[in-house]
Amino acid sequence: MRNSSDDDTGTAGQDEELSVERLLGMTDAANELKAVYRIGDLANEFGISLRSLRFYEARGLLQPARRGTTRLYSQDDRRRLRLILLCKLLSFSLTEIRQIVNAYLGTGSELQRTQGLRAVFEHQRSVLQAQRDDLDASMAALDASLLALDKPS
Repeated sequence: MRNSSDDDTGTAGQDEELSVERLLGMTDAANELKAVYRIGDLANEFGISLRSLRFYEARGLLQPARRGTTRLYSQDDRRRLRLILLCKLLSFSLTEIRQIVNAYLGTGSELQRTQGLRAVFEHQRSVLQAQRDDLDASMAALDASLLALDKPS
């Protein structure tokens, strides 16, 4: 289950702009041409705040190069951010995101990394389904309670 203190990025309302297809890199091949991105470039591209990018950097999820006070993000940083945002959309905690990103963008063959990512995503799906089932049961109990309260005694 997510811990609300795990994610204090202040991006509420902006996440709707991020589609899974975009985060998987299926819809924006034109952006792959840039070699270096500034913080504003990535914030605009992904519809997130500068604060979010700084937050991910402070948590060790991103490590842009620096030229003075300017943050310079590489293609690898951009891929890392895309995976971070996808994992956030899939309700992973920051700790889990760090593990996923390091594993998926780490060593091993692409097939091994992809299979590992698939296994993690399948497990998350089962976790979210269990949470949904619990929520459905709670909603049914709440509805029954409200009906009982509406009946005259």
